[in-house]
Amino acid sequence: MQKTYILKNLECANCGGKIEEAINALNDVEKAVLNFPERKLKVTGNINSDTEKSMQDICDRIENGVIISSGEEHHHHEHNKSGIISLAVGTVIFICALIISDFAESNYFSLILYLLSYLILGYKIIISAFKNIFRGNLFDENFLMTIATVGAICLGEYSEAVGVVLFFNIGSLFEHYAVEKSRKEISSAVDLKVEKSEVLRDGEFISIDSDEIKIGDIIRVRTGERISVDGIVKSGETLLDTSAINGEPMPISVKSGDKVISGYINTKSAIEIEATETAENSMLSKIAEAIENASDSKPKIDRFITRFSKVYTPIVIALAVFTAIVPSLITGNWNYWIYTALTFLVISCPCALVLSVPLAYFSGIGKASKNGILFKGGNSLEMLNKIKAVAFDKTGTVTKGIFTVTECRPYGEFSEMELLSLCGSVESMSSHPVAVSIANYCREKNITLSEVANAEEIAGMGIKTDNILCGNEKLMNKYGISVDIKPEHSGSVVYTAYNNKLCGYVLVSDSVKENSAKAVKSFKDMGIKTFMLTGDKAQNAEMTADKVGIDNVYSELLPSEKLEKVQEIREKFGNVMFIGDGINDAPVLAGADVGGAMQNGSDLALESADVIFMKSDLQSAVIAKEIADKTAVITKQNIIFALAIKFAVLVLGLFGIANMWFAVFADSGTAMLLVLNSIRILFSKNNK
Repeated sequence: MQKTYILKNLECANCGGKIEEAINALNDVEKAVLNFPERKLKVTGNINSDTEKSMQDICDRIENGVIISSGEEHHHHEHNKSGIISLAVGTVIFICALIISDFAESNYFSLILYLLSYLILGYKIIISAFKNIFRGNLFDENFLMTIATVGAICLGEYSEAVGVVLFFNIGSLFEHYAVEKSRKEISSAVDLKVEKSEVLRDGEFISIDSDEIKIGDIIRVRTGERISVDGIVKSGETLLDTSAINGEPMPISVKSGDKVISGYINTKSAIEIEATETAENSMLSKIAEAIENASDSKPKIDRFITRFSKVYTPIVIALAVFTAIVPSLITGNWNYWIYTALTFLVISCPCALVLSVPLAYFSGIGKASKNGILFKGGNSLEMLNKIKAVAFDKTGTVTKGIFTVTECRPYGEFSEMELLSLCGSVESMSSHPVAVSIANYCREKNITLSEVANAEEIAGMGIKTDNILCGNEKLMNKYGISVDIKPEHSGSVVYTAYNNKLCGYVLVSDSVKENSAKAVKSFKDMGIKTFMLTGDKAQNAEMTADKVGIDNVYSELLPSEKLEKVQEIREKFGNVMFIGDGINDAPVLAGADVGGAMQNGSDLALESADVIFMKSDLQSAVIAKEIADKTAVITKQNIIFALAIKFAVLVLGLFGIANMWFAVFADSGTAMLLVLNSIRILFSKNNK
């Protein structure tokens, strides 16, 4: 079974990583995943009260004050308030101590003020450090800070000791607020659930919990209300604000028969919709679930940083011990080398790095969700950055997947009206998408359709009645009717013959989506190879690929052959993203390095995909790639910057240039910059 816990009061990202690792090592636990920005721990396994006690023991051992709770976290404003008050009081006393030590002959008073400010600012750190000693947890940042600052006080460097705990506190507080801010930004996408809905029961509308809505229920949505479940408009016309779901600023107009998605807001007039899904299977729940679970599959870089942090701290501490003892024995200058060693301890905690990497991915996933792009995990975002080729399905992905009559050409003595009347009457007997589109076109044009007797569908050819034939060239040839006219454009051509005379043809085509060509060009500009994999006929596929600029076309493929093609492309070019929407795309979506599904696709396609596009538009795939690239850049910047700063301070410390002030500025300052850098993608105005 799987349970989700909140880790209350968890402030240290590095400790979070240790807690996750220790819980994973428990016998009853199959898998434990911590989402640090959300402070949520998902544990899978045979969990009982003993397991939960062991988990709490782990938290007690690693970070003082962390409580495992199965309820929602009520954010600890009180805890924050007390932290801010002690920070303010300690800072004021510290400033007084600095001023007095500059002017006073005797330094006893300033010494008392230094020690008082040190205790006010650092009491939590000191208490945690003493608890850690008894738990054998000597690589914890609180213990290291305490050793460094107590050592500085013993060496008479009072102002530096207080300065270290002051800036350590400021850095922690800042990190806390930055993470909270990003958490709120992202969870706003999850908080769209509609609690109550007006549902028709026994002839009148009554208010019920949205979770109780059943498929087929009629729901009234008034102006200003959010739609609670996916459905179809039964009556009324209105404008819907879809921005919360797909990031699209322009409202869409809907009327009877149109599909609507949960989360859309009704802006104009009341409508009634018929539920096609329950609340838990509706799009809103899928969005919430995708964001909730986004950190379950961590990117490789995150796992690398967690491993790296375990090695980094012991190495720096060993270096500090070596620096304190060996040069002192050689030079006899114990004060200088012990002070240098204490400086090393201040920057030995890799917290900033451990926090900034998952925070960058968390923010990238949040930014994508605001653009109507749902990543199912940090690893999908990371992999999208590495793709070298993109393969598109044709129908419903590059094209609209809606067949419309694009040409109508009568022949001989027949008029266009007669051709449409004959063709439409016969095609209205069939449920084939091409036939349906012709019948609908005739109805829109107010062309009279007659009842047809003895209609017989001939598989792969068309329909035959007593005196009318409607179908492809094969059908005409079968009945000895010569076809002298051929359409110039691609599409499905339906010839019509009456009493063995050709009347003409109707051409039905699937039109290309507005942004498809632009999106394909964007991918090519990024140096990514473009492919089309479709089950459609070669001529149709080639024509569509030409229109949008796709370079390589593979047509008439079965689903299993699409997967083989993706594997061929991967071997030749590298990682492949496949974008599709159909039921038959599920195997290839699962088999590609990154599978992208259009939101209006089949449930199986949505299940198999790594990323879902709420706007059925290829431009979303381009935005997703840009966000993935930016997240990867931010992560690399953070790693290089953090390691460069820490290495520089170590080197400068050895030469006596970097003092403890410098070290704590470098440590806390770096942490602040990395956190800001990680969350800047969330607050950037453009989509990238």
